[in-house]
Amino acid sequence: MNIEISQKNLLDLDLDCLVSYVFEDEIDPSLESLELNKSLSDYITDLINDGEINGRFGQLNLVHTHKNAKQKRILFAGMGKKQDFNLDRARKLAANVAKFIRNKNFNVCGALAGRIELPKPIEVSDLFSAIVEGANLGLYTFDDHMRKKSDSTKSESSSFLLGGLGGLTKKQQDAADKAVKTANVVSESAKLARDLVNEPANLMTPTILAERAKLAAKDTKLDYQSLTKKQIEKLGMGAFLGVAKGSDEEPKFIILKYSGDPKNPDKELGLLGKGITFDSGGISIKPAANMSAMKGDMGGAAAVIASMYGVARLELKINITALVPATENLPGGSATKPGDLLTAMNGTTIEVENTDAEGRLVLADALAYANDRGLSPLIDVATLTGAIGVALGSVSMGLFSNDDTLANQLNESSLDTGEKMWRMPLWDEYKDQNKSTVADIKNTGGRQAGSITAAQFLHEFAGDTPWAHLDIASVFMSSKVDGIYQKGATGQPVRTLISLFTKLAAK
Repeated sequence: MNIEISQKNLLDLDLDCLVSYVFEDEIDPSLESLELNKSLSDYITDLINDGEINGRFGQLNLVHTHKNAKQKRILFAGMGKKQDFNLDRARKLAANVAKFIRNKNFNVCGALAGRIELPKPIEVSDLFSAIVEGANLGLYTFDDHMRKKSDSTKSESSSFLLGGLGGLTKKQQDAADKAVKTANVVSESAKLARDLVNEPANLMTPTILAERAKLAAKDTKLDYQSLTKKQIEKLGMGAFLGVAKGSDEEPKFIILKYSGDPKNPDKELGLLGKGITFDSGGISIKPAANMSAMKGDMGGAAAVIASMYGVARLELKINITALVPATENLPGGSATKPGDLLTAMNGTTIEVENTDAEGRLVLADALAYANDRGLSPLIDVATLTGAIGVALGSVSMGLFSNDDTLANQLNESSLDTGEKMWRMPLWDEYKDQNKSTVADIKNTGGRQAGSITAAQFLHEFAGDTPWAHLDIASVFMSSKVDGIYQKGATGQPVRTLISLFTKLAAK
């Protein structure tokens, strides 16, 4: 769907459908300037009085004008009560409106979104941005390998105009143009992450993931590098290689570097993503049921690559190096066994109590590499534990951090995007569960507090460097269609990371 800002009065345009956003508690005033009501002999007022159009959140009412206006139809989109309205609701509503328009095969539509009196601090540009993100993400489909394509092609040539009853002020226009441009990049980045996760595992091996990262770097200001197995061995990444031993696929250590602030080369943030392109559990093999979903165990890597793509497209004034240790975790003849000992890049010895706790092993070496290169602060993103879903359900990801400032910055950005996260404890008492009798540390602390002990394992390798860990295992996939989310990969937390980096760059 091609979304543009219009400076024209949308009532003067021939449209298949005009979308009118209405608040539940201000539905009458919102229609005072709608000439369409007069053209339809107050028919809209009658529908309001009858309760058919009530502005309740998510309610869509289609009214046909029967050639009494230039617009063939009016779609009333309920925004709910003004006091409850936020940008997350705006995205969800925009997604549902976009899907409604696609399913009806409307070609040219317009939205009276520039005339709404919004609750503070939401501005017109914020609403435009949310509509663009919501529509783009709501219309997402993954049908690359299907002979019969989905309905997504219906919306490719359609136009959607954002505006009002007249032009925006110069200040509003400039802010709206920037917001829409940014929203397009952010939603494209989130869709890239979805694409990577949704690919079958045989079409998303470590080598292919590296190629896709290289493609994302093309035509942007990203520098790409992928370390081979020999180079990984030379660096002494024994934990990472211990996971890779069971697979015939060669591991890759993907590095994407963005230097948007060359005057401050010493200020370089580290972004790390778990890249297990298929996780069978290794020797500690998972149950067969639903194992196919483990193609998505590189959801953290996908989010990191996609976020770097977005940062480069937006040309933010910030320096970031992304690290993605990518491998399969399979029970081959050479696979690491429960009880084996591995040595990480920083010299830490690790007892492998469970080979299905592999994500923390590959990230251990990535964190050690990041510290060796002086990157700070560090943020890792990983589908790390099923335990985080037990704790938070499918509503929120887990946030762990040794730095209050970084944790607060992430949380604030998540509030902007609606990608919910909840900070979990990192108390020292949980470290005891990771103690080993034969090594410096073991890779699992048992069933109790599973997501916390996993984070504590990573904390050992982050050290004193300001660090945050996002466990996205609970939110990286959706089991149903819901607003901006389709069944499959969600693309979380790409939008939150880009929001965070945008704020940090502005400082």
